[in-house]
Amino acid sequence: MYCSKCGAEINDEAVVCVKCGCAVKGFVLSEKNTAKWVVCLVLCLIVGSLGIHRFYVGKVGSGIIQLLTLGGLGIWCLIDLIMIALGEFTDKDDRAIKPNF
Repeated sequence: MYCSKCGAEINDEAVVCVKCGCAVKGFVLSEKNTAKWVVCLVLCLIVGSLGIHRFYVGKVGSGIIQLLTLGGLGIWCLIDLIMIALGEFTDKDDRAIKPNF
């Protein structure tokens, strides 16, 4: 994510820009993050054993492995479902995909 005032790269969880001190408009990121969490959760519920939720967040390698093993015979898929529901699942850049409510 980038600061809207100075353009510096900032952490997704930041409240203020460390370079210029400008307050970050977090509500836009939060809405996108919550929407991404909902989509990821639904994908895992419906087609979790195919690893589609992992493709959605950019984890292509583990998505292919999960596809070939049918979600680790359901165990890996169940673990992913729990992690997504708790907000502990991450995308390919290690950013947490979690709800904002």
